[in-house]
Amino acid sequence: MKAMTQTNLQSAFGGESQAHMRYLYWGNVAEKEGFKNVARLFRATSEAERVHAHSHFRAMKDLSGDFAVTSGAGFGDHGTSKNLEAAAGGERFEFTEMYPSYILVAKEQGEEAAQKSMQFAIEAEKVHEKLFLKAKEAVDAGKDLEAEKIYVCPVCGFISLTGEEDKCPICGAPKSKFIEF
Repeated sequence: MKAMTQTNLQSAFGGESQAHMRYLYWGNVAEKEGFKNVARLFRATSEAERVHAHSHFRAMKDLSGDFAVTSGAGFGDHGTSKNLEAAAGGERFEFTEMYPSYILVAKEQGEEAAQKSMQFAIEAEKVHEKLFLKAKEAVDAGKDLEAEKIYVCPVCGFISLTGEEDKCPICGAPKSKFIEF
C-alpha cells in the first residue's frame, strides 16, 4: 500500500474506532436522561462505526508493525442534545472533508480496497448525520426519537429506522443480514 493512502486509512481507522467508543458512552448518557431510542441510535451508530473501522483494517491486511495514528476525535459529555450536535458535526466533517480527500489520494494511488472501504463509509456517514440531527430535534422538543427498531448494515454501516429496504441502498447487502437494535 502506498504511504499516503496507508496514513489516511490508519487515521480513518483511528477516528472510526474512537467514534465507536464515544457513541457507546453517549448512548449511556442518553439512556440515563430518559431517551431510550436516542440511546439505541447511538449504540447502532457505534456498531456502524465499528463496521467502518473493521473495513479499513481489512484494507490494510498486508501491513505489519506498529504505527502512530493521528486522528481527530471529539471529547466531552455535555448532555444528549449537545452530544447529538457533536456527533452530527463529526459525521459531517467525515463526508465533506476527510473522506473526499482520502478517496482522491487512494484513487490516484490505485488503492482500490482502501477506496471502496472509504466510499462505503462516506455514504453511511451522510445517513448518520441526518439521523443524529433528527434525534436532536426530538430531544430539543423534550421527546425521544421515534424509532421502534433500528437496523445496521454489517457490510457498510448504513442505518435504517424503518427496515423497509429489501437491500442496503449503499452496498446492496440483503436486508436479512441487517443487525437489529
